[in-house]
Amino acid sequence: MKGNHQQSSVLSALSKEQLVALTSIDEICADYIGKNKPFIRFLVEDKKIDGKEIAKILSNKFGYPYIQLANFDTSLVPEGIRNEKLITKHNALPLFLRGKVLFVAMSDPTNIDALEEIQFNTGFSTELVLTDEHGLQACIEKVLEDESDALDITDIDSEELSGLEVQEDKTEDDNAKGGEDDAPIVVFINKILLDAIKKGASDLHFEPYEKSFRIRFRIDGILSEIARPPVSLSSRMAARLKVMSRLDIAERRVPQDGRIKLALSKKKSIDFRVSTLPTMWGEKIVMRILDSSSAMLGIDMLGYEPEQKKIYMEALEQPQGMILVTGPTGSGKTVSLYTGLNILNTQERNISTAEDPVEINLEGINQVQINNRAGLTFPSALRSFLRQDPDIVMVGEIRDLETAEIAIKAAQTGHLVLSTLHTNSAAETLTRLLNMGVPSYNVASSVTIIIAQRLARRLCLQCKAEEILSEEQLAEQGFPSDKLSEIKLFKPVGCEQCTGGYKGRVGIYEVIKISPTISSIIMEGGNSLDIAKQCQKEGYNNLRQSGLIKAMNGMTSLKEINRVTSS
Repeated sequence: MKGNHQQSSVLSALSKEQLVALTSIDEICADYIGKNKPFIRFLVEDKKIDGKEIAKILSNKFGYPYIQLANFDTSLVPEGIRNEKLITKHNALPLFLRGKVLFVAMSDPTNIDALEEIQFNTGFSTELVLTDEHGLQACIEKVLEDESDALDITDIDSEELSGLEVQEDKTEDDNAKGGEDDAPIVVFINKILLDAIKKGASDLHFEPYEKSFRIRFRIDGILSEIARPPVSLSSRMAARLKVMSRLDIAERRVPQDGRIKLALSKKKSIDFRVSTLPTMWGEKIVMRILDSSSAMLGIDMLGYEPEQKKIYMEALEQPQGMILVTGPTGSGKTVSLYTGLNILNTQERNISTAEDPVEINLEGINQVQINNRAGLTFPSALRSFLRQDPDIVMVGEIRDLETAEIAIKAAQTGHLVLSTLHTNSAAETLTRLLNMGVPSYNVASSVTIIIAQRLARRLCLQCKAEEILSEEQLAEQGFPSDKLSEIKLFKPVGCEQCTGGYKGRVGIYEVIKISPTISSIIMEGGNSLDIAKQCQKEGYNNLRQSGLIKAMNGMTSLKEINRVTSS
């Protein structure tokens, strides 16, 4: 029977790790007959087998990432798809929505029917993450308790849109809120914001021109137009967005920055970072959706290769040193840093961050918003951190010599420092610090690892098609010469389930551990080419090589790798 086969495959994996005796498999399967409970729960409750051990073994056996739900914030569970019947029927809990990919936590990796039914009912592609049975049950109970307060954003009418709550200061000037004439604007903007959340957009652009006004979403890194309201409404829409962001609606000559906290329900809210810019024909407004669930995904979900993950985790376990993450804007640097901080965030550690702006709020971490006008700069915040008994310090970005020197001093005096730089590769990061004026011996002795990264769009699993290239073409693109005959590539097609053949994104990384030889090159004044050459000798994949691995694994297309890395 199908059920017996699934149970046997689970028990076989457990027997290989000596969690159950090989001779007991048939007996356990026989005992399960007639039990009205999921098989993994039966093993944990009736057979007294450790649920966490089961989850870890099955994670390795079936290749699904493992996640612990002990401290999971259940308010992050997508509210529009909390289906109590499906959750209880399949013992499966939707956790995160990434673009159009829904990550579902389960304790049994053989229950493929659950993923298919959830995908059919929600319309999202599903990805499985494994967790232990006790943690899953506790999380499901908490989510179902909160369900009565949830708001389904997939079916909101005009009346609900006009009443959608924006958490504003009670002292705000009532005259700035507008009157009844602005009600249609309020409804329209609320609908735009909700559409952006549902579609998994990262940014919204409101752009006024002389004879037109357009609204665009950035989805999976690509901008696409979603609406063209009448140009006559551009100033009223800008005023409404500025009111929501607590900005000065009378000031249209200089840029302004603010935030919006949009309350979707009593227990769920979404943050937006808002930036205004005066242009020839009005104010362009760009909104960044700040997704706090990004930091909760866990390192296994980010796309690191096994060796890269190992290097990063070893660096996080060090008591001191500096971890630098580099890449252009929108390459996922913040998520990588927050993922590391979330791993480090324990009761025994004092963690402080200096950020501009604070994008994701993490409980248990002391986050400082930089305010240059008030004199709260990166250097002044770092100096204060060092007087507050820190274990770990995160600097949002190293922008100048003074910040770099203080951060390096902290890394050399018993603190773990995490930060970002805007460079194109790991090797260029080291030379950038030298060009800032940081002495070479300080760079060589403080920097532990460097992570350069990009984000590439994932191919849609429903419609991707095989792409045929000759071995000569593959060799020209840089694929390994010894694997040319084995390589199978895919290309985007496009369907109703995706955007242009892509759905979601995956990280591409260059992770470099600073070895004694690389330190010597830095001390001797070597340039980025010398450092990059040594990294290749030591077996570290650069961004291009890591991207080609993702293409060979079918995660993305060669065209997409060529877009985000140099060919």
